[in-house]
Amino acid sequence: MSDAATLAAGAKGLLDADTPDSVRLGVTEATELGARALRNIGYSDEEAKIIVDQLIDNALCGYRFASLPRILAIATDAKTRKARQPVRIVHETPLSALIDGGNNVGYISVYRGVRIAIEKAQLSGFASVGIYNSYYSGRNAYFVEMIAKAGLVGIHVASAQPRVLPIGGARPALGTNPICVGFPSANGPVVFDMGTAALMWGEVMLHAHIGKELPEGIGFDAQGNPTRDAKAVLEGGVVPFGDHKGYGLSFTAQALGLLAGAALATGKVQDYGFLFLVLDPKLMLPGGEFPAQMAELVAKVKATPRRPGVDEIRIPSERAYREREQRRKQGLVFDRKVVDSLNAL
Repeated sequence: MSDAATLAAGAKGLLDADTPDSVRLGVTEATELGARALRNIGYSDEEAKIIVDQLIDNALCGYRFASLPRILAIATDAKTRKARQPVRIVHETPLSALIDGGNNVGYISVYRGVRIAIEKAQLSGFASVGIYNSYYSGRNAYFVEMIAKAGLVGIHVASAQPRVLPIGGARPALGTNPICVGFPSANGPVVFDMGTAALMWGEVMLHAHIGKELPEGIGFDAQGNPTRDAKAVLEGGVVPFGDHKGYGLSFTAQALGLLAGAALATGKVQDYGFLFLVLDPKLMLPGGEFPAQMAELVAKVKATPRRPGVDEIRIPSERAYREREQRRKQGLVFDRKVVDSLNAL
């Protein structure tokens, strides 16, 4: 029995059910599997650690599609087969940095970018950092939680290549374009992370890999026809969430990606761009009241009278952080096809 199976056998209330098509792994086992697969497709030990640390945290927080399956997406992406250059700053001021990602995967280049953003904001109170010539940065909340843990407020927007159909369109024109905001509080980070697409592209890819249909009304094929076939949607796209409101947010994220240099690498305005805006709360509240005020705001919202049958009012990120600790004990569940494919790498 694996470490994860041993842990799960003695645990009650498993978060993730075991099925004949799934595999439960301990955190150490999953980390070793991911790192080995990344090394096998050309990443160094240091690079593999940076990538897999996020992938495992994504799984711990309940985002299975954003975990080890992303290695399969990296392995098959055309950008991975092209030459890589070191990540470098091409323009810098005390308050900003523009970073050429060197065609490195975003898990690496955006990690470098957020570290620079944190350092500049700690020194000057504010920082704006953009990263371009990169792809696949993973889960925005992973980076923004780092910002909040440093006592800073962070806004992170990521634009991407076209995967999302505009309202009334038959072809994709926008990326899945997530937007994330994080705040420090006296009781730990509070992070809100949302994709502006009805379904994130990683979920579409995972559905296609395991042969699972998509929900109705989300996906369209290459001819602009609605379909639930995930493989057909990979040749087409998905719709924004929330109709015109999600479309407007997606368009806004695409535009903000231009500030991060999205068009500099290939001249295309519909491409990957990763923008950080980071603020020290003391720039606005020099007395240092913000973390305590945030904790009070959380408490006030959670204390709202509840409707019948509602056990709890949750705050953004609360579920993920709570489940993170449970999955450390219970292990991580992955689709068997994904584990087999990773071993085949």
